[in-house]
Amino acid sequence: MRSATKVGPGGRIVIPVEYRRALNIHPGDEVLLSLENGEVRLTTKELSRKRAQDYVCSLVPRGVSLVDELIREREEEAARE
Repeated sequence: MRSATKVGPGGRIVIPVEYRRALNIHPGDEVLLSLENGEVRLTTKELSRKRAQDYVCSLVPRGVSLVDELIREREEEAARE
């Protein structure tokens, strides 16, 4: 999907309605902008959070609880003190 828009006063741009609907963006919502390879990318906080969660989950073996690992490590540290 591509769309053209103009830059208005103060550098403002309007996000076309099709994009807002696709990303479920509403007036007052915060969005995240990133500059990647000379392009501005826009995403929602929710989508960014989901991507981060998916990435972390891809690094943790199935059946491993990071919370349980942290508790175990803290208990081992406390036992050494």
